Amino acid sequence: MSSRWIYPGRVTILRVFWLLRLPQLFCTCVAFSLVADMGIWRGAVGNWSMSFWCVCFTMTLIISTVELYRRRSYFPFFWHNISVTFACYAALICLSASIIYSITHVQFLPDGPYRDRAIAAMAFSCIASVLYVIEVTGMRAWYNLKEIFFYEHTMRALLKVLETFVAGVIFALLCNFSLYLQEPALEWCVAVYSICFFLAAVVLLLGLAEWEYTPPRPFSIFQLVLSLLSVLLYISALVLWPLYQFSEEFGGLPQRFMDESCVDGLSYDMCAWDQCLAVAVLTAINLLVYVADLGYWAGQVSGGTENVSRSHPVTSLSEDIL
Repeated sequence: MSSRWIYPGRVTILRVFWLLRLPQLFCTCVAFSLVADMGIWRGAVGNWSMSFWCVCFTMTLIISTVELYRRRSYFPFFWHNISVTFACYAALICLSASIIYSITHVQFLPDGPYRDRAIAAMAFSCIASVLYVIEVTGMRAWYNLKEIFFYEHTMRALLKVLETFVAGVIFALLCNFSLYLQEPALEWCVAVYSICFFLAAVVLLLGLAEWEYTPPRPFSIFQLVLSLLSVLLYISALVLWPLYQFSEEFGGLPQRFMDESCVDGLSYDMCAWDQCLAVAVLTAINLLVYVADLGYWAGQVSGGTENVSRSHPVTSLSEDIL
């Protein structure tokens, strides 16, 4: 029987729901409600954080409903890989929302009830992140699925999750179109982020669909080529983005005070210069992740295998589990 048709018992599902999924729903809902109640004091970053918590709450509710009503067979991919993949993203999203919101907005709020609400929301978001991490690490043991391969428990999958997540944060910062429009070099950088995100997402979906059970060496070479292409593209973005954003010769602003949107010290949101700097930093971080991904697949190709066997997919793939 295929591993995708092996499911835990109802008692286990209920236990996970009451001990894990319900607290996740509660924490994300409370964080969303606290920031929503702040009104205009929540700022633009608060709106983004609310959307992140809303997505986490909605997806957790959908996953819980599917599991409780045993509708997992309706999905074409291996269900447990889907839920663990979401938990990885949710953990990163909640943690990032807590850090970004506190650094870019909460610390500038005056003492009072609005600041207290924001701090409480950050605390609940951090708790939600911990709960999602627990889900990622404990899914195999709780559901007694030790014989099932979890794609998200491999190094290559975690790298893809990081690549797509960092790209998602970059896209959130690029919602300010004035940062790159009317400048072809900067538009190229945005195209780079989009292309690499699409490639990483496709590979991630192929992994969830258990496409890696194909002959190992062609798959390794395919991944190596994609990683090399992404590294080269990100290098170009890492050079062009800071050059055109922070160099006066190319129309950039080398100092923060030169940006009019950053002059007002009472501003509670990220100004354009801060957004440009954040994109540059995230570009460098994602480049490092892609370099690690390239090194991983270079090692697989040079070794002649990625520890995947068509005849024994589950046992051989387990060698790559972290």
